[in-house]
Amino acid sequence: MTTQEKSAEITRLDGKGALVAGGAKNLGRLVALDLARRGADVLIHYNSDATKAAADDTVAEIRAMGGQAAAHQADLTTASAVTDLFDAATAAFGRLDIAVNTVGKVLRKPILETTEADYDVMFDVNAKAAYFFIKEAGAHLERGGKVITIVTSLLAAYTDGYSTYAGGKSPVEHFNRAASKEFADRGISVNAIGPGPMDTPFFYPQETPERVEFHKSQAMGGQLTKIEDIAPIVTFLCTEGWWITGQTLFANGGYTTR
Repeated sequence: MTTQEKSAEITRLDGKGALVAGGAKNLGRLVALDLARRGADVLIHYNSDATKAAADDTVAEIRAMGGQAAAHQADLTTASAVTDLFDAATAAFGRLDIAVNTVGKVLRKPILETTEADYDVMFDVNAKAAYFFIKEAGAHLERGGKVITIVTSLLAAYTDGYSTYAGGKSPVEHFNRAASKEFADRGISVNAIGPGPMDTPFFYPQETPERVEFHKSQAMGGQLTKIEDIAPIVTFLCTEGWWITGQTLFANGGYTTR
């Protein structure tokens, strides 16, 4: 087999167990489907009854392609719920190799208008849940496992309004660096991906039409990041990109950089 032929091969994930937090819709759903197409068994996490139907649809689609899938509901802002989620994923498939956290909450609000309740919920969802997700991944993943958290390209931006969103996501970089060192002896990689503003229903309520156009103007082709731009990077980190660890990959078409 030539080098070119080898490079064209698709790395399979048969026999691997995967957990996708926020896997019912949007980016999480696409990630779950991509992993399943590679042969992984996938547990779909969803947050509330409002997304149960979407989670069930994603499970059904994976099963229709011949894969194994299950769904689990949990509010990940408590450590015990995160533990239960990982226990459920391990029990469902007998092993867990991949843990992808797409969960996040967006808020654009001036600091002077931000309440304590705003702060608490933003940091619970974006920082606390992420921390205990990484912790439980370290406790449950097999040797050579992969941990990936979706953050935001605002971590490299200088802008107003997103103090609790970017602020709540920023600790993940420090969590990842520590975890990547602590889990390295078992070959577990730990990374984050920072998309640019994504063309999903979560983005538009935070912005005016004028700001949407500005965000588009800052990236290649004058467009927002699409979920189809990000899901293949998750798959890459789970396969050929295994040597990358402790990093934040800014995948945003040039929207921001460091």
